[in-house]
Amino acid sequence: MEESFQNFIADLIARRISGDIVYSNNPNVGLKKWRDYFEVSQLEVARIMGVSASVISDYEKGRRAPGANFIKRFVRALLVIDHQRGWKKLDALSKALGIPRGAIIDMMEFNEPLSIADLIELVDGILLSPDYSDAIKAYGYTLIDSIKAIAELSGPQFYFLLGSTPERAIVFSNVAAGRSPMVAVRVSLVKPGIIIIHGPRRYIDPLAIELARLEGVPLILSLVKDIDQLIKRLRSKISSEDSNFLSALE
Repeated sequence: MEESFQNFIADLIARRISGDIVYSNNPNVGLKKWRDYFEVSQLEVARIMGVSASVISDYEKGRRAPGANFIKRFVRALLVIDHQRGWKKLDALSKALGIPRGAIIDMMEFNEPLSIADLIELVDGILLSPDYSDAIKAYGYTLIDSIKAIAELSGPQFYFLLGSTPERAIVFSNVAAGRSPMVAVRVSLVKPGIIIIHGPRRYIDPLAIELARLEGVPLILSLVKDIDQLIKRLRSKISSEDSNFLSALE
């Protein structure tokens, strides 16, 4: 599970770096800036990308203009090397961006958008808040340990987590009655698209259902037996392309 989350963070960081290069005044300089940050030589990048070091030099010196595909492969090469070195730079970047880590159990993209009905079937769920838009889709999921989230995450980190998932399903595990996750959603400026809670069997706090109604967020109770089975079911719908961010270059 840690590997899948690490891959998600790598993908998130890769998009940030790629965007920085693309939107810089001089993308060629941006390539060198990030290669220097990762403390990687031109030869090391070239080996991962399957090109000669002179090609990397040409791009960095402006003799060639980097396209989107080259930038994507270049950034992935940097991350592959960082992975081989123990994710030292990635960890530093994720901390600088305030990306929460300990409370997240799993995080993946679905192979296709799932509707509310699809998710209910997938997680053996019961829809607790019936009023929702049929247009709502989930493109992925984030599985969170609700107890760790409350105990370990700062307010800004929790809001970052919720706000980064407007088109994803947030799945809260270790839930007692559902109130705490929904209170957190209530005070967050950006709301997740769909919320799934796992844990309650005999009692759901009416306030949790009312808050879901007020926010217009579909609330689903998963009746899957345990967390391992829940992860297995969720992963049955993940995209093979995104299941391992680094596989394309390793």
